[in-house]
Amino acid sequence: MKSVQGIILHQTGGATAESSFNSYKNGAAGAHFLVDKDGTIYQTASVYQQTWHVGKLRSRCLAELSCSAAEQHQASRFDPTGTHRREMTKSVPNRYPSNQDSIGIEIVGQALPLNEPNPDKRIYETLSTQQKESLDWLIRHLTLSLKISTKEIFRHPTVSYKNNSEAATATW
Repeated sequence: MKSVQGIILHQTGGATAESSFNSYKNGAAGAHFLVDKDGTIYQTASVYQQTWHVGKLRSRCLAELSCSAAEQHQASRFDPTGTHRREMTKSVPNRYPSNQDSIGIEIVGQALPLNEPNPDKRIYETLSTQQKESLDWLIRHLTLSLKISTKEIFRHPTVSYKNNSEAATATW
């Protein structure tokens, strides 16, 4: 990555760190860090290496009520591909951080119940106390060392089209 402009928080969907490592081996997108349930932090990619953890960007100006009239009209239609393309012509902070300029932090946690066929109706597990403490430490370290604004830290469903409960109990 040319520069790091933000941090995106995720939950793995799996029950263990090992399941995430196995998915990375099998070609899954990956992230830069993984926080296990016991608070152990694993670095899985260089902070300067691009990983594929964000997906298609939502419209930031629509969420922040700052779009021009024309942009609001375009952004109000459900068109994830078109919205992503338009957003990528902007730079942070006029758009959300993307794969090309953000660090991804995965937190081990499942979306339950597993037998629910609609993934959007599943609710992600609450972060453990150890995960919250490690996440707090990691974010403080990254924001200070890489000079990332705390205004550019987001949960995955804020910036992309994901389950709204993902990383809902993460705090920073």
